[in-house]
Amino acid sequence: MTRKFKIMATEKDNLRAGEKEEFPGETPELNLEGEESQALVPVEPGAGLERISPLQRYFGEIRRFPLVSPEEEHELAARFHDQGDRQAAERLVSANLRLVVKIALEYHRNWMDLLDLIQEGNVGLMQAVKKYDPFRGIRLSTYAAFWIRAYILKFLMDNWRLVKIGTTQAQRKLFFNLKKEKERLESEGFVPGPKMLAQVLDVKESEIQEMDQRLSGREESLAAPVTEDGKQSREDTIASVAPGVDDVLAEEQSFAQIQQALKAFRRTLEGPAHKKEAFLFDKRLLAEKPLTLQQVGERFHVSRERARQIEARLIKKIKAYLQAELPDLKDTDFLLKK
Repeated sequence: MTRKFKIMATEKDNLRAGEKEEFPGETPELNLEGEESQALVPVEPGAGLERISPLQRYFGEIRRFPLVSPEEEHELAARFHDQGDRQAAERLVSANLRLVVKIALEYHRNWMDLLDLIQEGNVGLMQAVKKYDPFRGIRLSTYAAFWIRAYILKFLMDNWRLVKIGTTQAQRKLFFNLKKEKERLESEGFVPGPKMLAQVLDVKESEIQEMDQRLSGREESLAAPVTEDGKQSREDTIASVAPGVDDVLAEEQSFAQIQQALKAFRRTLEGPAHKKEAFLFDKRLLAEKPLTLQQVGERFHVSRERARQIEARLIKKIKAYLQAELPDLKDTDFLLKK
């Protein structure tokens, strides 16, 4: 559907002076024919019924909240900052709901549902009121604008694709500036290639190419059918990354051989002369919850360093034994499992 907005932005001078003003312009005029969420409401007494959308209803609701002067804003912010007055915080939030709408309109071309952006911006506004320090000499509207934009931008990046993009600072910069910079260079007569765009945006050329592919490429559902009868989906054609049956079987056989060799090695540690090594073998190397070297040292009344030396000597013996018993075993630096 086509939506036509006629909203006038508030002048900065009026905002700074704290002058009371009506909601930026008139209620947006929307072409909403056929929209199920519309409601029928009387426009004037004795007049007919007119369709109103949830967006128009929201605009009408927030118009009821008056703006605040700089002095009143400072007083309310100080009450919330010093006393935790929730009513003061609610008054600050309600007085700045129109600011959220104004900022959300800047990103409306990136997201069809304006109410989604307004909702995220309202969360950012509440966070700004919570963090605002009225004693730094900065107006709440100026401070809150950063929080509102941050929450709207995060929402856009999280929901632009099923697969998340914009996970790094460079990707976030490209997400919002790549298309805009391309259009600017084209309007000036340049052919914006990856190298030129990388220089202008101060990022790597490979990052330009990657983001360009991700923004221009379509998302495809893995459940989408790829055959006429619909019995085979796209997911069925993707190669599995799991190891093959032969690899799994070979790994299980190798593990079984190692286990048998370790049991045979354990029998060589019988006797009083190997008491400490046998204890380390059972309680540290093959234990699910191994003891610490400090606990082993306390058990045999030796230092932690001495316990470590005994364990290192034991591990060398195990490696030598396994290499002798299993010559085909290429790597003996593995984790011993029970």
